[in-house]
Amino acid sequence: MEQIRVAVVGGGIYGTYHLRALKQLEKEEKVKLVALADLKEEVLEKSKSTFKIKVYKDYREMLNKESLDALTIATPDFLHREIALEAIDNGLHVLVEKPLDMTVEGCEEIIEHSQKKNVFVQVDFHKRYDPDHMLLEKLIREGRMGDICYGYAWAEDRIDVPTEWFNWTAKTSPAFFLGVHFYDLFRWLLKSEVKSVYATGRKSKLFNLGIDIYDYIQASVIYDTGANIFFSNSMILPKGFPSLVNQGLRVIGTEGIWENDTQNRGVEVCLSDQGLIIPNNIFYSEGLDQLGNPIYSGYSVDGLRYFVEAVRHLKRGGLISDFQTWRYPSAEDGLQATRVALAVHESINSGKVIYL
Repeated sequence: MEQIRVAVVGGGIYGTYHLRALKQLEKEEKVKLVALADLKEEVLEKSKSTFKIKVYKDYREMLNKESLDALTIATPDFLHREIALEAIDNGLHVLVEKPLDMTVEGCEEIIEHSQKKNVFVQVDFHKRYDPDHMLLEKLIREGRMGDICYGYAWAEDRIDVPTEWFNWTAKTSPAFFLGVHFYDLFRWLLKSEVKSVYATGRKSKLFNLGIDIYDYIQASVIYDTGANIFFSNSMILPKGFPSLVNQGLRVIGTEGIWENDTQNRGVEVCLSDQGLIIPNNIFYSEGLDQLGNPIYSGYSVDGLRYFVEAVRHLKRGGLISDFQTWRYPSAEDGLQATRVALAVHESINSGKVIYL
């Protein structure tokens, strides 16, 4: 089968993961990585050299000049909507980094356009592809955990993420930058919609550093099944913390308990020039093949792999309706995660329980 032709918009930290994943899939002869669009000249030059691709400063020029089957979007949270709509209206299948959009209206517009153009949209909720989470989903689906009663999920970034990584931090929040991953994960695990949200948060440390964003957000979320899941998200862990993000799950059912630390999976390294570090090789790993070429793996690659295989199925004449409900993170799933994030903010602002 002819390789599908894919381009990327946004070549920053996470866009580089997209490029590596697509380069790996190109090596497997499933995709042709064609081009990257980014506003920064240094990003374009580095990506052009590393990945041997065409580069553009204007994504619209790239869409007009290149013959593409699909586009992946790894721009800042608040810039997904316009790019996604233009790609969809050009008939391209689209993978969008989370969140799909930061508004319900934006998510619904993306869904409406994709249905009209009959194109496939996937949101990169890559926590679904973590092999530990896939096992948990299987145990719950098979009923071996019994009825899920309550649980906890935490994702806490080191403070250098909001203060050094980006210049747009004040345009997102712990709920949108971190929380949506886990709002989606538990909706997928439970196969249940959110019934109500009560949340609290505080602005202090980051606000005093000139970034108007919550230090932390904690949310108690009740699902239609009656399960109560407590989400903790923050962006103020000390810079000396050995991982970029502290994260994990605890789930209690009537017939089982699940606990996993997805920050520390047993590998700890201490180096003279860096101190203690805890790598997450399950998320992303890089090695070399017998010819010395890089090999990329991990669930950051697997999310792109699922997208590419879906587009290949469609290009062979398959239908979007062939894809089973819950088996991939759809635009509708992106909408529901955004609804929860907005309810979290509404609850913080009002001090009330928000019913969805």
